Amino acid sequence: MSGPLHGVRVLDLTTVVMGPYATQILADFGADVIKVEPPEGDVMRYAWPFRNPGMGSIYLNTNRNKRSVVLDLKKPAALEACLAIAKTADVLVYNIRPQAMARLKLSYPELKKINPEIIYVGCFGYSQRGPYAAKAAYDDMIQGASGLPWLLQKQGAPEPRYAPMIVADRSVGQQVASAVSAALYFREKTGKGQRVDVPMWEHLLQIVLSDHLGGYTFDPQHGEPGYARILAPDRRPYQTSDGYVCALIYNDKQWKAFVDIIGKPEILSRPEFATQEARSRNYVGAYAMVAEEMKTRSTAFWIEALERADIPVQRMNSIDDIVADPHLNAIGYLQPVDHPSEGRIKTLAVPSEWSESKPEYRRHAPRLGEHTREVLREAGLSDQTIASLLESGAARAAD
Repeated sequence: MSGPLHGVRVLDLTTVVMGPYATQILADFGADVIKVEPPEGDVMRYAWPFRNPGMGSIYLNTNRNKRSVVLDLKKPAALEACLAIAKTADVLVYNIRPQAMARLKLSYPELKKINPEIIYVGCFGYSQRGPYAAKAAYDDMIQGASGLPWLLQKQGAPEPRYAPMIVADRSVGQQVASAVSAALYFREKTGKGQRVDVPMWEHLLQIVLSDHLGGYTFDPQHGEPGYARILAPDRRPYQTSDGYVCALIYNDKQWKAFVDIIGKPEILSRPEFATQEARSRNYVGAYAMVAEEMKTRSTAFWIEALERADIPVQRMNSIDDIVADPHLNAIGYLQPVDHPSEGRIKTLAVPSEWSESKPEYRRHAPRLGEHTREVLREAGLSDQTIASLLESGAARAAD
């Protein structure tokens, strides 16, 4: 057995990042993930950089351990082939709007007829119970709707901007994998499949509002929204005399150690710095004071002094620094593998460690249609039917 989800089959009808990232987590955990792609393939195949067209870096990092099947689901014969695969699946995951799934005749009621125990998971922009149900959504839209650009400007950015990572897709993708695992456990106990909706906006708001609901937590409102520590303008890497350092001086013990390092113990006699509660009301001033002190000494000094005082500290890494990091190299986080078409590539390790059922790198990210014939045979289609699908353009297989 390779991975805790060994034996689970997932029909993956997702593209871009959110859905593929979710299904890669399931694949890493051992599930047999069958990625059904349109004839042109997942759009992220063509996001630069790549050695060969159709095998871009983001695609490679969100689609390992999967098999690729190409079906043009707008054609009846391809739809029938997809339904044949669905009959054998434990889980179906999609990330287009439910209205589009209904037009394709792949809605939950239609899938439930042919596979009553299937777990049917949709990840899309907004809850289907509200007026935004049919709105299109990508990561940028959901970041904006969740207030992230506004929060970044409020913290001090010169203008609103998105976080420089695909934060909505990735965080919601993790929620999708979590929901699938929970639904599988429920089915194991009850024998019942079900439909699960994982809307992007509502899930990202769990993260944003858990930090920033603030005074709106109380009814009637008691205090302002926003977590002052996170919004403090100087909550950022501290500039030193020769670079930057990341540090968090948080509790009373750490603050006492810090003022001892800088030789100013009298700071803690000031009412606004004396206690944890007082500092929580004055994060702007506290962080500004620390920022000025940090400028007076080198990065090396601060790392040594703060580590000795047991105050959390870390260098500010670039991506180049991360790739060369000795800790990550020691644990094999960036694993070199030989891809049959792309040559030597680095792949990210599964970021959890297991005493049993260890997840493994079993399959390279597939070429477009690499497993079409193989999967359709497993679904019960004859070689003649498969040949007909390929000849008509309803299906496609890699050369």
